[in-house]
Amino acid sequence: MTAPEQRDGTDAARPAPTDPPPPPPYEHRRGDRPHGRRQAGASQAGASRGGSADPDTGLPADLPADLKTGIPGDVRPGMPDALPGDLGGAVAEAAAEGVLGRTYRALSIGIVSVVFLIAFEATAVGTAMPVAARELHGIPLYAFAFSAYFTTSLFAMVLSGQWADRRGPLQPLATGITAFGVGLLLSGAAGSMWVFIAGRAVQGLGGGLVIVALYVVIGRAYPERIRPAIMAAFAASWVIPSVVGPLAAGTVTEQLGWRWVFVGIPVLIVIPLALALPQIRRMASGPADPDAPAQPYDRRRIRLALGISAGAGLLQYAGQELNWLAVLPAAAGVALLVPAVRGLLPTGTVRAARGLPSVILLRGVAAGSFIAAESFVPLMLVTQRGLTPTMAGLSLAVGGATWALGSFVQSRPRLEPYRERLMVSGMVLVAASIAVAPTVLIEAVPVWIVAVAWAFGCFGMGMVIASTSVLLLKLSAPEEAGSNSAALQISDGLSNVLLLALGGAAFASLGGKALGAAAHGTAATGATGSHPMAFAAVFLPMAVVAVVGAWVATRVVVREK
Repeated sequence: MTAPEQRDGTDAARPAPTDPPPPPPYEHRRGDRPHGRRQAGASQAGASRGGSADPDTGLPADLPADLKTGIPGDVRPGMPDALPGDLGGAVAEAAAEGVLGRTYRALSIGIVSVVFLIAFEATAVGTAMPVAARELHGIPLYAFAFSAYFTTSLFAMVLSGQWADRRGPLQPLATGITAFGVGLLLSGAAGSMWVFIAGRAVQGLGGGLVIVALYVVIGRAYPERIRPAIMAAFAASWVIPSVVGPLAAGTVTEQLGWRWVFVGIPVLIVIPLALALPQIRRMASGPADPDAPAQPYDRRRIRLALGISAGAGLLQYAGQELNWLAVLPAAAGVALLVPAVRGLLPTGTVRAARGLPSVILLRGVAAGSFIAAESFVPLMLVTQRGLTPTMAGLSLAVGGATWALGSFVQSRPRLEPYRERLMVSGMVLVAASIAVAPTVLIEAVPVWIVAVAWAFGCFGMGMVIASTSVLLLKLSAPEEAGSNSAALQISDGLSNVLLLALGGAAFASLGGKALGAAAHGTAATGATGSHPMAFAAVFLPMAVVAVVGAWVATRVVVREK
């Protein structure tokens, strides 16, 4: 589930004696956006077609108020005050459609296909990574191969947010997909672990551009009432890759070699691009408000983004070296990270202020703890229990289905009032799954325990991750969607980097380096020595972080006074 998605330009880490009152949800700040639009149904809109027109909007008079503002893009810049009756009926019909309705079908299929390929790459790479690291003599750098992706994506997310807000999401999306494919080819052709890591870094640049651009597409092209459905479709697009990806990648790795797992994917990217890009150009291109003067790029924020990426990379490098000289890059990393985090995340994020800051913090805590733990699951099963890469990958396969199920559960309209409880429950499941996974290090514990635990953990992640995305868009003005989506993804990516650095340092210090040295002379499917404490030092701290996430989830909803 490696995945790959806010900023008000304010100080996120500055302490304050009390939490300032958070701003009300965006719907409550706009008189033309009534709260609770998700209750309207398609049958109501259909009944309104052909009736009299509202003199203020031109829409059918009996169309529910929530659908009158739910047309594609959820804003109507430049639209005349009144629409002809026939056109009003057409707009109402578009507003009542689902994600596979005529208006949204091609766009939905295209962007979900993009996510599908990213998901396939993530699950396939996770399966092939233990063999690639062993062949390139890079097991001590194992965590770096994952965190390099997130490190460079941090900068790309900020750039993509500004790019999409000013020019629309089309250009950053196309550029990101191209960089993603180039990075795959570079990793597939690598002759050393550092070249492999460089390829992963290029992938991260592409992935950061893509994920933020996709959020902007959703915010502009889809009305709020069906955004949970498209988020659920994103999660569902992980199901087939999660089941087929490990099997396909394991088979390719064992029969043809791990390199083919990387070089075979870029060719497939052309198909969803051809389907999605024309629809994005039609429905979500250009700035959010075409009539507003063009805003220059915020160079300060771009410099901060470079700082956050460089700082995260230095911390990761210091964590891998584990000697006194590593103190220097670690100190430099902290010096770069602190002001960058303060400038790129909303005020109150670090202290979990209610509302948007806690939504953004929760995304990082959930993704970071889960991904840092999951990255080590295949390596643990291959080296400690002697599983083949295919079997180790398949132990996580069912998680794709349960992740999609969790996302589907949160998308049900009748559960909307209980979203906070769903998110708390999801984080409890995540913490439990991470804590249970290392019990497989005990020889008497069957390996299928990992599959069961991860299935429950992925169900919790499906509820939490999709819910943070829904709440972020709900609390964001259209012109802020790109920036806030970037902050959400920065929190996600930065937590991944920092927690992978922490886990990687603990792993290396408690036996990971010895494990890598032993691996050089072993067969691809053989165990490489017993170092259970190295793995336990990764999983147990991540479980504690997930427990903290359960508390943060209690603060995502603004309490009405």
